[in-house]
Amino acid sequence: MAKWGEGDPRWIVEERPDGTNVNNWHWVEKNATNWSKDRLKELLTGVVVEDDKFFCELKEVTSIEGEASANNRKAKLIFFYEFVIKGEWSGKLKDGDKKIKGKFEIPNLSEENDADEIDFNVTVSKDSDEAYKLKEFLRKTGLGVIRQKMSEYLNDLKNEYSKGVILPTKGAQQQQQTQAQINSATNKAREEMNKMVIDSKASKPLGVKIHTKKIVGKEEFKCRAEDLYRALTDVKLVQAFSASPAEMEVEKGGRFSLLHGNITGEFVELIPNQKLVQRWRVKSWPDAHYSTVTFEFDEKDDCTVLNYTQTGVPDSEYEKTKEGWVINYWNRMKQVLGFGSSIF
Repeated sequence: MAKWGEGDPRWIVEERPDGTNVNNWHWVEKNATNWSKDRLKELLTGVVVEDDKFFCELKEVTSIEGEASANNRKAKLIFFYEFVIKGEWSGKLKDGDKKIKGKFEIPNLSEENDADEIDFNVTVSKDSDEAYKLKEFLRKTGLGVIRQKMSEYLNDLKNEYSKGVILPTKGAQQQQQTQAQINSATNKAREEMNKMVIDSKASKPLGVKIHTKKIVGKEEFKCRAEDLYRALTDVKLVQAFSASPAEMEVEKGGRFSLLHGNITGEFVELIPNQKLVQRWRVKSWPDAHYSTVTFEFDEKDDCTVLNYTQTGVPDSEYEKTKEGWVINYWNRMKQVLGFGSSIF
C-alpha cells in the first residue's frame, strides 16, 4: 500500500480554482461547429481577388457541411474539424461591363490537410471566353487568398477553444501568478491559452496532426433492423457474439468497452433501428485519438443493410481496422446470432 501522500498523482486532488478534471486527466470536449460555421462565413464573404485586368468577389457562402471540436485528455490538446464549404461569386473584366457569375467550393478543409493543401474549385454559370478567363484567374490567384483565410480560421479556432480545455494545475497556477507581475491580466490569460501544450514526459509538442483515412462499408444481415440495432447496443448480445466481457451505457454520452477493453468509446447519437453514431478507438491507437463511426440501418424485404462509415482512422491502422469489422463484428454476428440465415 502506498504511503500517505505518495499515491498515483492521477488520483490526487490538487487545489484547483474550479475543482474539476484534476491534472487534465479526463476527456474534455468542446463542440466548435456553430462557432466555426459563423467564423468561416465572416472570413469568406466579401473576399475580393483582383489585378489590373480582373475583378472577382465571393458574394455569399451558401452552405457549410461538417463539424469541429476541441478535445483534451491527459493534457493533450487535439482539434478535429472537417468541412465542405460552398458559395457563389461574381466578377468582371475591368475593361468591360458584363458581369460573370459562378460558384465556388472548398471540399477538403480538414485536420488531415495542412492549409497549403486545401483545394479551391471554381465554376461559371454560363460558358464564354470572358467567363473562362475570369474563372481561371479566380481559381489560380484566389487559391492563395483562400488558403490564407483558412489558416486564419485554424488559428482562431485554436485560440478560441483552447480556453478552459487545458486547465491549470497547482504548479501552473503559481507560474501564472508570477507572470501576472509582468503582464496585465488580459495579456497573461491570452498568452497562456495560446501556448503549445507540452507532454512533460516526452518533452515534445502534442496536438500534432495525425494522418487518417476513412472506411466506408456495407453489410447485409438476414434479420430485421430492430434485431441488428439490439446486437450493437444490448450488452448481452455484444458479449455473446464477441465472446468476451463488455460494458455499455446505452445513452447519449454513455461509455462502452469491448473485447477486454481493447475497444472503447462513447455513444454520440442513438436513433433506435435507424442510426447509431459512436466515438470509437482501439487501445493501441495514439493516446486520446478517437474515430467517429456511423451505422445506418436500412431494412429491406428479405434483409437489413447496414451502411457504415468510420472517419479518423490512423493511416497505420487502416487495413487492420477495416478487416477487424468483418472478422470481429459482422462474421461473428452472423455465426453466433444467426444473422447469416434468412428468418423472414
